[in-house]
Amino acid sequence: MSFSLSQRWQPRQLIAASSFILLVACAEKPTAADALPLTPAQPTPTVSLPTQVPDTSGDIQPLQTFAQWQASFREQALQAGITAATFDRAFLGVTPDMDVIKADRSQPEFSRPVWEYLDGALSPLRVRNGKRLLEQNAELLERIEQRYGVDRQVLVAVWGMESNFGQFQGNKSVIRSLATLAYEGRRPTFAQDQLIAALQILQNGDIQPEAMRGSWAGAMGQTQFIPTTYNTHAVDFDGDGRRDIWNSTPDALASTAHYLQSSGWKRGQPWGFEVQVPAGFDYWLADGAQRKPVSEWLGLGVKLPTGTQLPAGSNQLPAALLLPAGARGPAFLVLDNFRAILKYNNSSSYALAVSLLGDRFSGWGFIAGAWPKDDLPLSRSERVELQNLLNGRGYDAGNADGIIGANTRKAIRTAQQSLGWPADGYATHKLLESLR
Repeated sequence: MSFSLSQRWQPRQLIAASSFILLVACAEKPTAADALPLTPAQPTPTVSLPTQVPDTSGDIQPLQTFAQWQASFREQALQAGITAATFDRAFLGVTPDMDVIKADRSQPEFSRPVWEYLDGALSPLRVRNGKRLLEQNAELLERIEQRYGVDRQVLVAVWGMESNFGQFQGNKSVIRSLATLAYEGRRPTFAQDQLIAALQILQNGDIQPEAMRGSWAGAMGQTQFIPTTYNTHAVDFDGDGRRDIWNSTPDALASTAHYLQSSGWKRGQPWGFEVQVPAGFDYWLADGAQRKPVSEWLGLGVKLPTGTQLPAGSNQLPAALLLPAGARGPAFLVLDNFRAILKYNNSSSYALAVSLLGDRFSGWGFIAGAWPKDDLPLSRSERVELQNLLNGRGYDAGNADGIIGANTRKAIRTAQQSLGWPADGYATHKLLESLR
């Protein structure tokens, strides 16, 4: 997983009501399964390889040696209830992992457009494998549905997105990765909390240190839980006395269902659906904070694509309008179940991929609208330039960090409105050129 901890994992603990608008254009955050090579049967999409740009703005050099940090952290762990035996076994031979530091301090210069991200996420091979696993695990998934009230299609979709159905879970030592992140000093509190949680998992006997493998960021298992999420939501569904999200598919899927249940998933409700936006529409309403009953959106002229119909029982459900590629691309009304997926991974591109993949298992989930493929996403350098230009024009885009967050999106809307354009808040090369 080659994205920062703050982007990928922190939102599992805290999510704002309008969070999904912050990341609608950010399809560059891969899941573990994205690291798998495509099979020869799949055409490889033409995507520019990202240039890793070191993020030196927040570099913090450790003020002590790793041995000194480890000795200090050992005392902290013992005070938290970790036994000396557990700690010493877990840290036997552990040294900083420079690959983890490099990953943590690098940001991709170029990002994949959302349509290319979805092409990979919804590959025919992944859809076929998901359908097969739905059939093979029908009895298990029925029991999980009955226990947690989470639809099986979304569970298998998360499974497919996070680890290609358990095939790629990450192969780094979770203890070493988290120790490196705690030591190198950029986000020590987060990393130390995760490290204590990981040691608690080991002390509980759920997994042995050498088998506790995961991503460079410390995400683990078939559905990539961080240790604190594991401690609060992992379950022993196969009844063997251990919560094994690495090797036990029942434990992994039931744990994911438990998490989605606690995030507000409602069984049998749709995640959302594609819509068409009328000419002259007020795009200021395409904001995650603007939640209205579906019937109210329809009253504003939003309609379903030809040949589709409103999902049963959704007329009065609260929804927000999502424009993953701005006013020129497809539009979606997204409901509470979409927000539940966002709590799993705070990226709208990810949540849309999971949602559509779950639909593909049932034979639908195909997008009618056309993507604006003539306008690729801005590079990181261009996003920084755009923010500086917006600030220079008196539009408050906030810190020029290359992240299109709420402040930048509001500034873009204001600039678009002043130009007489649809104020969708979507960063484009056209806007950048106009501000230049």
